[in-house]
Amino acid sequence: MEKTMKSKGILKNFGLIIIFVVLVALLTAVSGGAFIKPGNLISVLKQTAVNGILAMGMTFVIISGGIDLSVGSIVGLTGVIACMLAHPAASGEGGQFPLIVPIVAALLIGALIGTLNGVGIAYGDIPAFIVTLGSMTIVRGLALIISGGSPVFGVTSGFEAIASIKIFGIPILAIYLVVVVAICAFVLQKTVYGRRVYAIGGNPVAASVSGINVKKNQVMVYTIAGLLAGFCGLLTASRTITGAPTAGQSYEMDAIAAVVIGGVSMSGGSGKWHGVVIGSLMIAVIANGLDIMRVDSNWQPVIKGAIIILAVLLDIRSKRRSR
Repeated sequence: MEKTMKSKGILKNFGLIIIFVVLVALLTAVSGGAFIKPGNLISVLKQTAVNGILAMGMTFVIISGGIDLSVGSIVGLTGVIACMLAHPAASGEGGQFPLIVPIVAALLIGALIGTLNGVGIAYGDIPAFIVTLGSMTIVRGLALIISGGSPVFGVTSGFEAIASIKIFGIPILAIYLVVVVAICAFVLQKTVYGRRVYAIGGNPVAASVSGINVKKNQVMVYTIAGLLAGFCGLLTASRTITGAPTAGQSYEMDAIAAVVIGGVSMSGGSGKWHGVVIGSLMIAVIANGLDIMRVDSNWQPVIKGAIIILAVLLDIRSKRRSR
């Protein structure tokens, strides 16, 4: 009996890692070894970085019991604005703005949109799904209006370097991911604010009774998600050297998929950061594997959607068993 309980504990804690290893082994075998070539692994790492950063912001939101459908559109808008400000003649006098200008602009705009989402949800008492669905459409429309519906080209070499350089052979995108994950993990696991996020997601009424300012903390959750989405917009624009108004489409679904696969409950109140990291890796591995096997890209949303549904069903089943 004791051995059985230990086995269940091991599977619960390391099940995701086991599934990930099996998935990598399967794709390696099917691709004839092409999947584990250094160049392809670096590509997977870069894919993981942007979605992983976006997913960390989504982790705060979902643990608090919310949802944010606007992050993909924020990526598009902040990328467009960052590229405009990073143009060699952006200052209007034939000169260019300091590199810090497009960086700060992308982060602040993302955080501002996130804050507005949070205010609408917390103080307007409007469901998160409705608020962020509306802002998703508005923000995407703003990206198209500001850019004239066309990609923004022509950026400085310094802006391009933000997402393209390597440090000791390691892509800077991977370093960004590690730093963001470390900060988010610390906040969630080691700070009072992190504990409040879990408490709000578990039972907002009980959290309020215990003295937690639920509305204020909810706003902060969406501000964090918006800030990280703005950062992803900056990185995406830098990596592609383009401010595309359509960039970030379906990114919110990738982020949600990574969070749910990682074991964060869609009903809020539970989940760990390391599961989200593995979930992000799995999403990137699946997408890359499908590309290598030349599977029609139109199948990718179908597969990701099925994964989300399966993960939610497993979460519901797990909660029923624990009662």
